[in-house]
Amino acid sequence: MIKKVFGTLLAQFMTINRVQIVWHLAILAMLIILRILHKRWRNDYYKMSLWKLLCLIPPVIAGIHFLIYVRGYLPLLSDYKFMYLSAVSSLILFPFARRKIGYKAANVLLGLASAACIIISLTSSPFHTYNFANDSYTKSFHKMIATMDKSYVLKEWKEVDFASLEDKYMPLVKEAEKEHDPAKFYKAVDAFGKELHDGHVWVNYDFDEEQYPITEDTHEYGLATVRVDNGQVIAVATSPEVNKLGIEDGTVITKWDNMPIDVAVKENVPDQGMPVERNDQFLSYMEVSRTGGDTVDVIFLDKDGKEKAVTLKDLGEEDTLKNVYSTLFRGWGYIATEGFEKLVKDNFSTKMLSDKVGYIKLNAEITSLDSTEDNMGYMTGDHKWAREMFRKKLRDLKAQGMEQLVIDMRANGGGYDEIGMALGDLLTTEHFYGQGFGYRKNGKYICTSPDHSIKGDGEFAYLNAVVLTNLRCLSAGDGTCLYLSRLPNVTLAGITDPNGCNQAIGGQCILSDAEVTLSYPTELMLNEEGVPNIDTRADRVSRNPVEVRIPFDKEAALKILSEGEDYELEWAVDYLDKQ
Repeated sequence: MIKKVFGTLLAQFMTINRVQIVWHLAILAMLIILRILHKRWRNDYYKMSLWKLLCLIPPVIAGIHFLIYVRGYLPLLSDYKFMYLSAVSSLILFPFARRKIGYKAANVLLGLASAACIIISLTSSPFHTYNFANDSYTKSFHKMIATMDKSYVLKEWKEVDFASLEDKYMPLVKEAEKEHDPAKFYKAVDAFGKELHDGHVWVNYDFDEEQYPITEDTHEYGLATVRVDNGQVIAVATSPEVNKLGIEDGTVITKWDNMPIDVAVKENVPDQGMPVERNDQFLSYMEVSRTGGDTVDVIFLDKDGKEKAVTLKDLGEEDTLKNVYSTLFRGWGYIATEGFEKLVKDNFSTKMLSDKVGYIKLNAEITSLDSTEDNMGYMTGDHKWAREMFRKKLRDLKAQGMEQLVIDMRANGGGYDEIGMALGDLLTTEHFYGQGFGYRKNGKYICTSPDHSIKGDGEFAYLNAVVLTNLRCLSAGDGTCLYLSRLPNVTLAGITDPNGCNQAIGGQCILSDAEVTLSYPTELMLNEEGVPNIDTRADRVSRNPVEVRIPFDKEAALKILSEGEDYELEWAVDYLDKQ
């Protein structure tokens, strides 16, 4: 255990921006020097005057740090507050400088407090955050590219050419800068981020969307589209306006915007940025329903199977496709809209689906917010608390008659892989490798904390289980899907594959005026072969595909999107009944 903890800490140390450690140590060293000098100079009036001036150095160091790393984005002030508090502690010694008793007490108390502040700051400071808020659009974009070129953990794995990407998107950034249009700047950065095809690369914005709209290129025509297994594209979630024109739920769309539907997707729908290309294509056939202008020409098959042409009008604000996403993927945007608090509150809920089939829902691999148990499990590779929590829940289901199990991981937001492994512990008697922590050096991967694993407790190894997943299951959710799918009694199933990302998040670039931020992974998760766990390569082929693909035909699409049924859950119960 100690070896794994040390290896985990080493992996983290080797990936952080160690310049920040130098700043912390500079303040700590100066505080120690001040105490040594006071002991030597306390009886010399002139040297004590100099000592008081030297007491200004720690706050000056903190001030310089603030100007370099915090100015322009004040929320970072709270992240560095403990370092700054330790720095200003030297000023509190001023009144006690010549008092033997008062100084001793103040020195001891402030010394302990300062040391504690430095330690807390070293464990909580944003070592992967880069503040370019004071720079222009072009300069901050350039600095972001340079930073990611050095620290993006999958640069070699995904064969990313950052110089070429900068050349490609800098003209758009320059245009945004010329017009001082943060929406255009956001779109340029977002398009760059999607080029990485990494579920852990997120671009967010913080500006007035009413003044600078970012959705002007998308439209609402009163329907959405999905492609079903036979290759046809059908309408879903149709409104009364399009019903009057003859388009209903299930109507086959053959052309969009005067182009065959496949061509319209290829020509009009931008890269969705999904790690797995197959998932990206699935989304693209949905996104095509947003493309066009104030009107769009559509050809569909009527009830007699004949092609009919209609013109659809942009109906305005209603976002039909967003609602379809939420229904189809069981929680699209769940974290953004509900927050981690609700996600954790509803996590690990259980019920019986039938007399024999139990059910457990995994929204995320998190037991609570800021959980000490989660952090310990992460460090040691063994989440004992989660294993016992799962044991209790499964025993409760067993007492209700459970003989089979559905594990619902659709739209799983991630967290700590060790929690997923803890569930796996109970479902097998065998040992299965999970992941190892490491760092990247000169394009090579070095593992320092191997085999965070499924250990084979086996209390419920007799259960046959189905894990339901989809393209919104990512990060530690992706990992849990992979680890569970290795068990012979567990089947990973879904309409789509999991997202395809598993590296640890942490990196953040705050761009000009803090209007746009980009987050990316900086810590390395390795599989037993010593290469990045799960994340797709440049070919974008899933390395964690479902074992059984749930049929998504016209009937299934309408059950989910028109009738509101949980078709996937029904499929899972039926699949288990046939085993």
